[in-house]
Amino acid sequence: MNKILIFVVFFLNIFLSNAYSQIAYIDINFILSESIVGKFLNNHLENLGLEYSEKYNKLQNQLVEKENKLLAQKNIIEKNEFDKKLRNLSNEVKKYRENKKIEGDKINNVKIESTKKILKTLNPIITQYVENNEISLVFEKKNIIVGKKDLDITEKIIKILNLKIQKLNF
Repeated sequence: MNKILIFVVFFLNIFLSNAYSQIAYIDINFILSESIVGKFLNNHLENLGLEYSEKYNKLQNQLVEKENKLLAQKNIIEKNEFDKKLRNLSNEVKKYRENKKIEGDKINNVKIESTKKILKTLNPIITQYVENNEISLVFEKKNIIVGKKDLDITEKIIKILNLKIQKLNF
């Protein structure tokens, strides 16, 4: 009976030691915003956004100015001429909205594709780090309610990513 008890305790100890595997968590959003390449991407997107806003604000102001001029001429010019100019203005507004949407989508696609490139570089880094440090499981920080600070590997991964890549080609 004692031999069976010792045998059970021995195997239970082995199984329990395997149950306490190394676990870590990582904040991907923090990496995408605070790494060198992430800051580079955010700066590039901010510049694109500013150019986009300036361009389309200028065009919008021009369209509003045209509309105001047309409304001022409403009682002066013939109805047919007014309707023709109003249709032309409506077509310009429609084209403005289409172009604005297309360029906004282009900026969004740059963000998506660039983020994919960063994540494609980041995934092998995380995998290698996990293997080197015998980590069994890595969680995304946003899915963690409470965790020890020493289980957070975000800063370590940022350091490795910064050595690997600093800029993206657009």
